[in-house]
Amino acid sequence: MKIICASTSAIEQATWCELLAAALPHAEVFPWQDDGPACGADVAVVWRPPAALFARERELRVVFNLGAGVDALLNLPDLPDDVLIVRLEDAGMAAQMAEYVAHYVVRASRHFNEYEALQKARRWQPLSEIDRRQWPIGIMGMGVLGTSVARAMAGLDYPVAGWSRSGRRLEGVQTYAGRDALPAFLARTRVLVNLLPLTPGTEDILCRETLSQLLPDSHLINLGRGAHLVEEDLPPLLDSGHMAGAMLDVFRVEPLPAEHPFWTHPRIGITPHVAGVTLRRETIEQIGTKILAIMRGETITGVVVRERGY
Repeated sequence: MKIICASTSAIEQATWCELLAAALPHAEVFPWQDDGPACGADVAVVWRPPAALFARERELRVVFNLGAGVDALLNLPDLPDDVLIVRLEDAGMAAQMAEYVAHYVVRASRHFNEYEALQKARRWQPLSEIDRRQWPIGIMGMGVLGTSVARAMAGLDYPVAGWSRSGRRLEGVQTYAGRDALPAFLARTRVLVNLLPLTPGTEDILCRETLSQLLPDSHLINLGRGAHLVEEDLPPLLDSGHMAGAMLDVFRVEPLPAEHPFWTHPRIGITPHVAGVTLRRETIEQIGTKILAIMRGETITGVVVRERGY
């Protein structure tokens, strides 16, 4: 079996090649080269690959995407219709996403931001006790990552609901399914966590219309894609007091431009697309196991349904 690795970074590409070669010693592993010849690869392992990859490598059967989101890959014009696309399932990201959400929610609901200010002022002032019923969490997207976040927050006794296309059920989590259920889901939510895949149906879903339906003093945590959020709609909702805060890890333009108003808004927190980093060991184990399963003619999970976009 021949495997080609294609990434935006030559250093990252070389690292993935080395790890794959060690995990699959009977395979031939090649790095992508802009001016190189076709290597007749059966499998590609990619992150934002050049479009020329698919024009050159005509024998590809499977493409493994080094991330959970496949929107950039699906938008490539020369992607063959008959190539199987496989996304990462967790690969160490789920626990990181749960930690990220828990960190934000606990800081907000337990007054840790206020206690930090009180410490600077040298004031000993206990604040009100927590009432988790006042902090209902709503998770948009109930795949592997959304399910992990839902379980973690329900385990901390916060009221949790999940909204998705299919209405996936999870013990201890209230379920909402489809567009018709979205208003009811938003109306019971104070902390909105977005983990949706980016598709034509979910682009711009975080906008003035939807965010205005959240409970007063609401919060947004966007971990999906930057194109889910209509950026100009967020500051007015924060400035009006309807929303209390937002934590954003993804943006329409990355890196976020230095002149972008989000940098200086007092109620917006920013992280540089690090909420769920792909962990190499877990990723290589997952991809290697699936490649061997494909060679044996077995069915694998994580296969992208192109019509859905995930």
